[in-house]
Amino acid sequence: MNRRLAVAAIASALALPACHDQAVEQVETTAAVPVAVETAHVQTFVSKITTSGLVTPAPGAELTVVAPEAARIAEVPHGEGEPVKAGDLLVRFEIPSLAADVATRRAGVSQASARVEAARANFNRLSGLLAQGVAAPREVEDARRQLSEAEADLEQSRSAVDAAASLAARTAVHAPFSGVIAKRFHNPGDFVDASAADPVLKVINPARLQILAAVPVADLSRVVIGHLATIRESGNDDGHPARVVTKAAQVDPDSATGDVRLAFAMPTALAAGTRVEVEIVGEEHKSALVIPAAAIVTEEGDVFVMVAGPDDKAHKYPVAIGLSTRTQVEITSGLKDGDRVIIRGQAGLPEGAAVKVEGK
Repeated sequence: MNRRLAVAAIASALALPACHDQAVEQVETTAAVPVAVETAHVQTFVSKITTSGLVTPAPGAELTVVAPEAARIAEVPHGEGEPVKAGDLLVRFEIPSLAADVATRRAGVSQASARVEAARANFNRLSGLLAQGVAAPREVEDARRQLSEAEADLEQSRSAVDAAASLAARTAVHAPFSGVIAKRFHNPGDFVDASAADPVLKVINPARLQILAAVPVADLSRVVIGHLATIRESGNDDGHPARVVTKAAQVDPDSATGDVRLAFAMPTALAAGTRVEVEIVGEEHKSALVIPAAAIVTEEGDVFVMVAGPDDKAHKYPVAIGLSTRTQVEITSGLKDGDRVIIRGQAGLPEGAAVKVEGK
């Protein structure tokens, strides 16, 4: 009898943990999950085209100085970050061959002028003799031809002088606008090549900065010149207002993007070369059903939202998305006005799970 009681006691002891575990599991599966919700509502919805961009000088607000030919730098008066005024000397090159070439070309003009005078005198003399019946018409025509050739040579020599003088003038480069030295690549005494790959310095006008954005081809048709935009530094919610001024007529086949230029609506403290986030106003839909973007769930290609129903349970609603911004999306099917979409706590939430709406 005692042995039977002992066995019964052991069986009871083993059964107690199992009953306890079952009770805990039941509580975990039936406990309401706390969630945050937002109500789907109808409003006028404006889409945004979001991409990245680079702060850059506007066309005509940047100058990169390159030597007119291989040369030695004689003078660079300004350092990086220093302001310059229009007309200030930026670089002076030392190219003795250019001055010698100008002198040679000018000597050629003098010689060509002397030939023209001689040819003209000969033509006038023979024309007079022809009138007296002394010279032959053929001699006069030859003299006229020689005069025309001499005049053409003189014009060509003068053009050569102008070209040589223009090239020689490039030994001294002056600022075409007021700005700042953005980058200085060389110092006085350095030898440089006449190549864009070997610049001397770069000047920009910081008062004329724009944004150059690379917009995907799929979105380029939605960009309209004149539309407003917002420019943000990465990680900074403060925006700078801007406006679309140009968009590319052709796209880059390698990157499948097109360049869009935007002008700041007011002076900016952003520096040239700053990477920024660009948000351009696109289409406008009136009477659109809108929910927070945080409500959208994507799993294995399926797009849906979890809705907190009147029964305080979560329900999965497949949806179709229309326009969108960083924070909101337009729902074109799957929801109705007034549905409470779950924006926090929906991760892994099964259909029919009990939910408790925060703040309710």
